[in-house]
Amino acid sequence: MRRIISVSVVLCITLGLVAAGLAIAADATAPAKAEKPAKAKAAPRQTAPATAEFPPPAGGLIMAPPASEEGFVPIFNGKDLTGWDGNPKLWSVKDGVLRGETTVENPTKGNTFCIWRGGTPGDFELRLTYRLHGGNSGVQYRSKDMSNWVVGGYQAEIANDGGRDGFIYEEKGKRGRMCLVGEKVVWGKDGKKVVGSVGDYEKIKSTFKKDDWNDYRIIAQGNHVVHYINGVQMIDFTDDDEANRAMSGIIAIQIHAGGPMVIEVKDLRLKKLDSGAAAPAATAPKAEEKPAAK
Repeated sequence: MRRIISVSVVLCITLGLVAAGLAIAADATAPAKAEKPAKAKAAPRQTAPATAEFPPPAGGLIMAPPASEEGFVPIFNGKDLTGWDGNPKLWSVKDGVLRGETTVENPTKGNTFCIWRGGTPGDFELRLTYRLHGGNSGVQYRSKDMSNWVVGGYQAEIANDGGRDGFIYEEKGKRGRMCLVGEKVVWGKDGKKVVGSVGDYEKIKSTFKKDDWNDYRIIAQGNHVVHYINGVQMIDFTDDDEANRAMSGIIAIQIHAGGPMVIEVKDLRLKKLDSGAAAPAATAPKAEEKPAAK
């Protein structure tokens, strides 16, 4: 009896070892599981100009060309929304000012725009005065109407923040922040290339008037765009990306989704430019010259 039990025990152990060996062999010959590739980290959003290798112009600032009003036509009458199209629950005219407002009780679920219906200018200079309380806004130009007061295209940033106001952003596009304040950029088929500086970043920031009225000048000619705020150059942007650039389009003012905000815009006027003519030249201030305080 004991012999039978011993034989059974030995047999069980032997069978167990054989099974274990087969399992190890199978595991060794099984194809290795492919490792999942690590997710690429998104590139951090650029917030400061990449101009360290480029010396700023003499005096630290580039001033706008002379501000003659010859040839400019008002595109807002200061009385009502004639010629403009936006959500009437959000846009109004008050004291001669185009006003876009959201509140806790009356928000917007997405970015929404008040669109100028007077044309789709290509080469032009646009001038306006603006003030922002809360939130974020921008001036769309050479943009496209995507219906239901949604717009995509070039945007001149409004953030009530010196050093941010004035950069160019592609709303509803894939290129994002294309040229930051202080940068001179050429955007080609391979992407962004900073090729120079339009001023000392801190000096440019110091010319902005927070919580107050600021003057915007936007000049678009050919594939070249320049922004000025309060007579000081913010960016110099050349768009060589033929697949994504725009050469004409609508003008609009943005209300950004988010918390309550008020954007006020007045004195909007437009001058069409000859596509073959050279843009007025900006100038660096003299060493002793400072931008006039307003």
